[in-house]
Amino acid sequence: MDEDHDYDPDDGRPIYRLPEQIQSFELSEALHGLALLGDDPYLRMQVTNLTVVDQAIMGLEQRVLHRLIDEERTPSDDAVFLLALSQMWIFAAYELLRTWRQRAKDIVKWAENGGLASKIEAMQSDLGYRRPAREFRVDQLQNALDDPSVVEAIRTSLRKSHILFSRLEWLRIGLAKHEIAGRKKSVAFAPGYGRINRSCGSLEFELANEKYIIGNISRRDVADEIRVLADGSPPQSDEELTSFDAFMKGTDYEPPNAADWAEGKDF
Repeated sequence: MDEDHDYDPDDGRPIYRLPEQIQSFELSEALHGLALLGDDPYLRMQVTNLTVVDQAIMGLEQRVLHRLIDEERTPSDDAVFLLALSQMWIFAAYELLRTWRQRAKDIVKWAENGGLASKIEAMQSDLGYRRPAREFRVDQLQNALDDPSVVEAIRTSLRKSHILFSRLEWLRIGLAKHEIAGRKKSVAFAPGYGRINRSCGSLEFELANEKYIIGNISRRDVADEIRVLADGSPPQSDEELTSFDAFMKGTDYEPPNAADWAEGKDF
């Protein structure tokens, strides 16, 4: 799912750019390009925070990687600090995208059921004082009411960010709640345990459902997947998104039984 990476033909692993090859504006421009998010100055402030910390963490990831290679052991002091910062960055990225996606979904829903005008009227009620954030929200709702293309742009941004957000949400639930996404009271496997990626130094965490291991994902993977939102490619089709969701959840998958293993079937 890391469409932004080139891959090593020998082992299939992604090839990461060096931190100095990544411009700081890449992450912010990608997020600002999402419909609604770029219009909100308060969400843009959170984007700035993510961008600044992303640059700092990439430097720390490189230091951890170099120390790992040079010292031939895990540099525990830097690694512990990296784990703490990585989790905090992941939580912040998740909350930003979750907040934006909920607002975007609400506007699409209200546009479809004819509720935009009533929402605007409710938010324009006199509170006796000004609330700038509320005024910005009213402007966004009014734009969506006046111009159907705004709603279509929101739909496109939601679709384009679907896979990124799903993977990030899966990761966040494991790290924060120690559960498997979509499975209340489940127990994630080794939640919070990360291994140093030997290509970029970022800590990798395991993604799994209750049936199989989905793969690994690192903080750097999340940041790079955000950056690729600005590459101009079209969103995935309904079929692709449905297939992705089924893969993440383990839908229609049954693990091989002992008899299948004994017969040497391929899986």
